[in-house]
Amino acid sequence: MKLSGELTAFEDRIGHRFADPALLVRAVTHASVGTPHREDNQRLEFLGDRVLGLVMAEALLEEDLQAREGQLAPRFNALVRKETCANVARDIGLGNVLRLGRSEMLSGGRRKEALLGDAMEAVIAAVYRDAGFAAAKAMVLRLWGARIRAVEDDARDAKTALQEWAQARGMQPPLYVELGREGPDHAPVFTIAARLGDGREAQAQAGSKRHAEQDAARALLTRAEREEG
Repeated sequence: MKLSGELTAFEDRIGHRFADPALLVRAVTHASVGTPHREDNQRLEFLGDRVLGLVMAEALLEEDLQAREGQLAPRFNALVRKETCANVARDIGLGNVLRLGRSEMLSGGRRKEALLGDAMEAVIAAVYRDAGFAAAKAMVLRLWGARIRAVEDDARDAKTALQEWAQARGMQPPLYVELGREGPDHAPVFTIAARLGDGREAQAQAGSKRHAEQDAARALLTRAEREEG
């Protein structure tokens, strides 16, 4: 199988040339395509989630030799959550090479958190199946590198931190408002706004309300701290 030019360019972005190009095609094929005899990326996503977990567990142990389990767990969760996978997918332009059915294309599937996160896990699995764990690990560490080094900040409970920031300045606790929900029941995408009493707000999208609230709180806290400083 010969890959298209855009998939060959995608290989360059992830730093892996496939011996079996069909694996990459499968990894970027969403179930909505619905073409007979063509496999989608759902099974690869299942495997990739486990490969990513092992890579991150090892990386965190190597990054901080003194950290206890209670410190490692929130860092791990921050690195493997669907939202982080989706952000990495955006960094490498994965959305641009996804193969989607018409309904997903029309509903903005190339930008959806859950869809991008799933596809990123599928790509990890495809590299693992193509060249083994060492190759998959090398790619993940390269793509997640800066996030691993900065994970302590990302693992903070952003809602608690934002509330403490507001209370320290005599403000009411932040409000969280659901602005919208889209997608099927099995893979919803929530849009949440975090709002301070002075009118400032930030919005975020995620596959769960809890993650969307955390991401919105983190974005608003970052903005508030930047404007204050």
